[in-house]
Amino acid sequence: MKTQTRPSEALFTLTGTPPLGALFSLALQHLVAMIVGCVTPSIIVANAAGMSAADKVVLIQAALVVSALSTLLQVFAIGGKGFRFGSGLPVIMGISFAYVSTMQGIVDQDPAHGVARIAGAMVVGGVVAFLIGLFIKPIRKLFPPLVTGTVVFTVGLSLYRTAVNYMAGGTANTYALVVETQGKTEALVYGSWQNWLVAFITLAVVILLNHYAKGILKLASILVGMAAGYAVAACFGMVSFTDVADAGWVAAPQVLPFGIEFEAGACLSIGILFAINSIQAIGDFTATTTGGLDREPTDQELQGGIVCYGVTNAVASLFGGLPTATYSQNVGIVATTKVVNRKIFGLTAVLLLLAGLIPKFSALLTTIPQCVLGGATITVFASIAMTGIKLLITDGGGITARGWAIVGLSVALGVGISQAPEALANLPATLSLAFGSSPMVVTTIMAILLNQILPKDKSADT
Repeated sequence: MKTQTRPSEALFTLTGTPPLGALFSLALQHLVAMIVGCVTPSIIVANAAGMSAADKVVLIQAALVVSALSTLLQVFAIGGKGFRFGSGLPVIMGISFAYVSTMQGIVDQDPAHGVARIAGAMVVGGVVAFLIGLFIKPIRKLFPPLVTGTVVFTVGLSLYRTAVNYMAGGTANTYALVVETQGKTEALVYGSWQNWLVAFITLAVVILLNHYAKGILKLASILVGMAAGYAVAACFGMVSFTDVADAGWVAAPQVLPFGIEFEAGACLSIGILFAINSIQAIGDFTATTTGGLDREPTDQELQGGIVCYGVTNAVASLFGGLPTATYSQNVGIVATTKVVNRKIFGLTAVLLLLAGLIPKFSALLTTIPQCVLGGATITVFASIAMTGIKLLITDGGGITARGWAIVGLSVALGVGISQAPEALANLPATLSLAFGSSPMVVTTIMAILLNQILPKDKSADT
């Protein structure tokens, strides 16, 4: 006879219906852990492009809706034994920080058309991810931990400048309101002590909660830290709700809200990152199954997950969405709690979708001062760099002389060229954009080539 799963036991299985209270509380836990990371890249790109308040709302709204739909397709995979669209695993998809530095470079080259070029590059990147998913086994050999770790480490390094600029208040940022100091008015400009104070208060709360709190406070440390920083920023007159009042209550995402352009340099740089993140997703899928299901992911789950990742990103570009990826913080929750029920992740996606359909909520997020974002995100960027280092020492891959040579040369060229973009000024504009807008392109190409060319150590297979 077939035994029925008890509601409490259903939490630890993919199927079944868990208790209603646990369903909502655990879904909220996943939502709290990822929502700040989901919307922040959109805010950063919108600020870099000099977007109006209304356009910022559209970009944030698209980020929430795209992440929700991508999560639903990953969790509730379509297809059978022959081919599956989606991994069918308990994962959360959200806008990825890994693309932020490159997207900023694209926007800086041409603010008026930057977001449209990102959309076109996402279509190309989606095709790249789709092909990698179809041929995952042979392609995977080009991206051992030594290569992926080098790129992820560079991603973290490249974002530090963004975080510090934001902590100082955002480049050339001046708030409309001023404070009075000894009878004189003082504008809260870039680098003012008020910006740094708010940023460090935000950072302090995040650090304290990360190391001393437990449960939901620890998981929501970034969210709580931003709330504390937001309150202090409001006291300095950095918060205005004018745009919130002007925003509507309900609205569907727009089709091509910023247009779409296919610029070769942008397509190349974003396409390479899609290849890297496709391989990186294997790590999150594996961590999810080993941590929550006590097994390795099947080839079908990996293939379906990466194919879905490619297709959903290509489609998301048509609605103003930015590139998504699996969220490691939510993978960590799965590994810690062992809760894998699909309905919990589906409910998280539904809540995310509802938030995306409410423009007033998106407009509220645009009121977060840049110094608050900087204080909260610098910890995220630091963890990305540390994740790269963790990958480098996987199986001893990065601790040999050969490994450090590959890492050192790849990072030196990638970061060095991106910090001296004038060195590429005499190259064609396409090549200048592709190789100078972000360090990840040069780093990735160098890491792959050096890993294939340099003689392998007898003691380590990298």
